[in-house]
Amino acid sequence: MADLEKWKWQEPGTTWKGIGLYHITLTIPDRQPLLGTLEIPDGNPDRAKVRRTVLGNALVDCLIGVPQHHPEVQVLHFCLMPDHLHAVLYVRRTMPVGIRGVVRGFWQGVKKLGRAWSAASLIVPNDIRRNCQEGKQEIVPDDSRRNCQEGRREILPNDIRRNCQEGKQEGSHEGSGDIAQQGLREETSRMEAFSAGLQKQIGDDAYYRLSPVFSEMPFIRSMGHNTQLPNTIRYLDMNPQRLATKRLKPGYFRVQREIMIGGRSFDGVGNTMLLTAETYAVVHVRSLMVKAADNGDAEQLRDYKNSCVLAARKGAVMVSPFISEHEKQVMHVLLREQLPFVYLADNGFRDYYKPVDALFDACAAGRVLILSPWTYDAGKRKISRADCMALNNMAEEICNHLFAL
Repeated sequence: MADLEKWKWQEPGTTWKGIGLYHITLTIPDRQPLLGTLEIPDGNPDRAKVRRTVLGNALVDCLIGVPQHHPEVQVLHFCLMPDHLHAVLYVRRTMPVGIRGVVRGFWQGVKKLGRAWSAASLIVPNDIRRNCQEGKQEIVPDDSRRNCQEGRREILPNDIRRNCQEGKQEGSHEGSGDIAQQGLREETSRMEAFSAGLQKQIGDDAYYRLSPVFSEMPFIRSMGHNTQLPNTIRYLDMNPQRLATKRLKPGYFRVQREIMIGGRSFDGVGNTMLLTAETYAVVHVRSLMVKAADNGDAEQLRDYKNSCVLAARKGAVMVSPFISEHEKQVMHVLLREQLPFVYLADNGFRDYYKPVDALFDACAAGRVLILSPWTYDAGKRKISRADCMALNNMAEEICNHLFAL
């Protein structure tokens, strides 16, 4: 990691051709688990792993092959999930094309694999399967071509469908080192040959009507400073464990709509039973306390933060948007001491929302309820002063209403 000091971080609005780190996410839009199967040995999420399907293996091979086409790019880390792929790319020197061009080329390649998978799902009798395994291109009989053109979905024989789902294939490449890598590449080559032969047999129009599976270009996020690298790698490595936790405790991670509190509707994630506690208290550090501390009188601010923690230790459920740095310090103590609280978020929840880092673990343990009065806004980046004031007022309203019940 000595090279960290030499990396230059890209600013928003640049062409992204220079040295930098990028977090890439490729998702199957309808979230079908086509890339792998989550396994949870002994029901322990800490041991969760994703068993790749044939398509998942081919996708990983395509990612690993990016530096062959763009030597300036290094794949630092990746994580394959059942319905999406995360990768961290490091651009080591200035490129003739920007990172978007690199990712677009990768995307075009994986769409070919997606169409091959779609065709195999439609038309795989034994002769097609055999030819696909052997890398032959003359593989589409008339009836299969007609099914492709008409969009019919033939049911695969059970053994073939099962192999597709579980990632089994002849000459499995499971193993390590060069043997595993060679098997992975051979599998991808078979899919690419199948795709090329299919396009010739059925024609461009029918070929491009096949689902590419990966119909949306990968999302590219520039990583603006070096502290994001270890955090992102940790996030990627925790993905299987967190998905396993969500599946084992779905109630705490399902987005719940229209939770009514005092005539106001919230969406929420977490333990709604926290709304039935006996006592509640707001965490809201006033600006006067902060100003006094800045001028040398920190006693009032210190006493207030201590009082919040003491109230939580005595059984009160703390309620706050935890906006300021001092309020976040209180939240960190609550998390560390495993005390319950209600967190008001300034944005709503995507369908596949999951809390981050320590909030995730607290949510899984039933110690947190995250509420938002607003729908999810993908374009929102910063909280406004008006939002801050509104959320602090809502925290007061929630405490007053629940305490009065």
